[in-house]
Amino acid sequence: MSRAAQITQLLHKAYYGPAWHGPAVAELLSAVTAAQAAARPAAGAHSIWQLCLHMTAWKDEVRRRLTGPGHKLSAEEDWPPLTDTSESAWRLTIERMNARQQELESAVSSLSPEQLAGTPGEGTRGLEELLHAIIHHDLYHAGQIAILKAAPAA
Repeated sequence: MSRAAQITQLLHKAYYGPAWHGPAVAELLSAVTAAQAAARPAAGAHSIWQLCLHMTAWKDEVRRRLTGPGHKLSAEEDWPPLTDTSESAWRLTIERMNARQQELESAVSSLSPEQLAGTPGEGTRGLEELLHAIIHHDLYHAGQIAILKAAPAA
């Protein structure tokens, strides 16, 4: 199996499962309602919904860096504001995150060994390291989502 295929598989398992550590991102989100996603049971913590918007922004940014220069996300791009907390808006958030995941997996799967060894744009992090970082990013936030789901409502 090529290195790009291995990394794509890791991306997929972290997001869709089965993951060795416990529930993957999509598994954690499968039964979350808009009200649960928007809730802030821990003072000062982001909501599940905010985490999903943030994760989506970074999936998109990493994909951009695979195909050309990325850019430094603004504070609003990094943590987009939550303006609509309806069920339809929540479903759209999940659909967008799933689409960005699929686009990222597709982009990674087509990388050559030479591309994986390169450094994207102006960055100092190698492309392969960047891809492992986005996997870790998903897993980090999956843990936060699991904790927020288990927290009693405020």
